[in-house]
Amino acid sequence: MIKNFEDLKVWEKAHKLVLDVYKTTQKYPKEEIYCLVSQMRRAMISVAANIAEGKKRNSVADFMHFLNMADTSLEEVKYYLILSKDLKYITEPEMKNLYDKSTEVGLMLTGLERSLKKFKR
Repeated sequence: MIKNFEDLKVWEKAHKLVLDVYKTTQKYPKEEIYCLVSQMRRAMISVAANIAEGKKRNSVADFMHFLNMADTSLEEVKYYLILSKDLKYITEPEMKNLYDKSTEVGLMLTGLERSLKKFKR
C-alpha cells in the first residue's frame, strides 16, 4: 500500500531527475543563473513537488490534477533541455540522457493517471 509520496516510484525517479538537473546546470554560464538555470530547476522541482502535494490531497480527482501539472512542468523541462543543447551549454549525449529520463517520468505519470481514472468519483 502506498502511504506517502516517497513510496511512489514516479516520485523517486522525478526526485533523482531534479538532482541530475541541479548537477548539470551547475556548469552553465553565470549569466544564466537567474534565467535558464532558475527556470529549469524550478520546473523540475515542480514535477516532484506536484506529485508529493497531489498524493496528500483528499480526492483522486485532485491527485490527478496535480499529476497533470507535474506532467506539464516536465514538458517545460524538455524544452529547456533542447534550448540548453542548442546554446551549447550541454552536449547532445547529456541532453539525450536527461530527455530520456524525463520521457520515462512522463510515461510513469501517464500510467499512474490512467490507473487512477478507475477510482475517480
